[in-house]
Amino acid sequence: MSLPSIVDVLTEDLLLRVRGKINDCDEESKTWRLVCREFLRVDSLSRSALRLLRIEFASRLLLKYPNVKVLDLSVCSRVYDGTISTLLSQSSSSNSLGWTRSLKILSLRRASGLRYKGLEMLARVCPGLVSVDVSYCCEFGDWEAAALSTAGGLKEVKMDKCLNVTDVGLAKIAIGCVSLERLSLKWCMEITDLGIDLLCKKCQHLKFLDVSYLKVTSDSISSIATLPLLEELAMVACPIVDDVGLQFLENGCPLLQVIDVSRCESVSLFGLISVIRGHSGLLQINAGYCFQELSATLLYHMKDLKNLEKLVVDGARIADSSLAIIGTNCKSLVEIGLSKCAGVTNMNIIQFVSGWVDLKSINLTCCRSISDAAISAIADSCRSLLCLKIESCDMITEKGFYQLGSFCLQLRELDITDCCGVNDKGLEYLSRCSKLLCLKLGLCTNISDKGLFYIASNCAKLHELDLYRCTGIRDDGLAALSYGCKKLKKLNLSYCTGVTDRGMEYIGSLEELSDLELRGLTKITSAGLTAVAAGCKRLADLDLKHCVNIDDSGFLALAFFSRNLRQINLSFCAVSDTALCMVMGNLTRLLDAKLVHLTNCTVDGFELALRNCCFWIKKVKLLAPLRFLLSSDTLETLHARGCKIRWD
Repeated sequence: MSLPSIVDVLTEDLLLRVRGKINDCDEESKTWRLVCREFLRVDSLSRSALRLLRIEFASRLLLKYPNVKVLDLSVCSRVYDGTISTLLSQSSSSNSLGWTRSLKILSLRRASGLRYKGLEMLARVCPGLVSVDVSYCCEFGDWEAAALSTAGGLKEVKMDKCLNVTDVGLAKIAIGCVSLERLSLKWCMEITDLGIDLLCKKCQHLKFLDVSYLKVTSDSISSIATLPLLEELAMVACPIVDDVGLQFLENGCPLLQVIDVSRCESVSLFGLISVIRGHSGLLQINAGYCFQELSATLLYHMKDLKNLEKLVVDGARIADSSLAIIGTNCKSLVEIGLSKCAGVTNMNIIQFVSGWVDLKSINLTCCRSISDAAISAIADSCRSLLCLKIESCDMITEKGFYQLGSFCLQLRELDITDCCGVNDKGLEYLSRCSKLLCLKLGLCTNISDKGLFYIASNCAKLHELDLYRCTGIRDDGLAALSYGCKKLKKLNLSYCTGVTDRGMEYIGSLEELSDLELRGLTKITSAGLTAVAAGCKRLADLDLKHCVNIDDSGFLALAFFSRNLRQINLSFCAVSDTALCMVMGNLTRLLDAKLVHLTNCTVDGFELALRNCCFWIKKVKLLAPLRFLLSSDTLETLHARGCKIRWD
């Protein structure tokens, strides 16, 4: 008689509680499902988030996971009204509409094939929806906005770059979704002051509003100032808004905590001072590229910002004492942005960071006067630092990197692009920062495989590595990466001209890699590309521009293995008509393709390739003469299906 399994004595409630501790996106969740049938059943009951790669599997997966609260369709290439209708019909016929009652958050980013009928169906059958993201659905207009408005319980709507939505569509949402708390309208270029005014009158519960890049005037800011619960306001690059608009905020929005006025060319120091005077509880200020100088008047008013956690003043001139004053007055600061700020020196950085242990993020990009002295002061004081950006600070040497590697052991992100003082010894010191997730070494021409070996040996958690134009990197360095950095998701090897097919074989073992840039690698051939395509099954973004020695056999392998590709750059490649048609026809999740200067392809080849992918492609870049050579039928078909063509 066999003994009972330990699983038999674990109750369903206990198993659900254990499964609840595992993130749906973690590798551990897959391991859980493979343990036994009971674990698989518990997983089906507890899973709350689902990100679909292919819409045709939706009904089967939603039947399997009836309690899904978050559904992400953003990477599905073919989402249309008919798709939604079919999905709901299949769910209804199999009595599996449970997901429609539990669904709370729906992402439809880039689903530009979906129109108002499909949105209406979703809004009708999902009464619990609280958040919808339709960003980058460039063809969305007022009809689609009206369909969204029928989901009256919505608290969050993201509509970035919905280019055809006007004040009429915004009015529909404002009237239908009066409980709205978060709204992003970035790049919705047809919205004016009239729409913003009605929104602010109807949606008094708004806590977050993004009107970046809109051509609204200060009248809109006057309307926004009436929102009693607003906490975050983003208005990046609003060219017409001026200081008068910001003065309205001085006595409005009593709960305002975050404001972003970066690149607002008509805003000056006086407008920002108005906001500060009325909101001493501000937590974050982003005023990058707004004014020429960080004046004494602004610094005086900042003394009351005792809770300020983030300050970005990129592009401003900094006086010698400015940073010391900020350091004295803003004791809660954890992030500062000084990118391209003239006047940043070793002395004022040393004064600023002195005794400051809580600083987590510093951006000193293009502050070319700083050297090892400033880096040593940062390392000595800011031992909890998580992010440091010192791109183009070419006076820093291995001495500075020794200090970082000795004291800043919590670093997660380090950008030392174009720092010519970086060498292999410097990378040896930096490799002590074993928690690094992102390391940018572009244009560091003094590093070699030896330095990369140090990084690979100690930085096993690395997710992103940029080696753009690091000409000293060869295949042996990539071999070290393939063994030591198994979690790499993003890798840039563009113009690392010493890399060959052997290096590509090592890259092929990085199973989690999703973004790979191989631009200008003239020594790799079809054998190398085949190794990458066969090994990196999660590859979503691939740049092969100027990889001139890859022939059709490599591209055919890409068409066969890389079914998850969403973006590809084949410009200046030796691809033929046949291979191009296979790539564009087989990669059914492809959304963006750059296809310029394909000298081996004919007009007929382009015609057939574009017709093969017209159901899913959303953006394509072609040489300008093809505009007059491709048939009007092909161009009209692409346009009708929401594809944007960029003529080069």
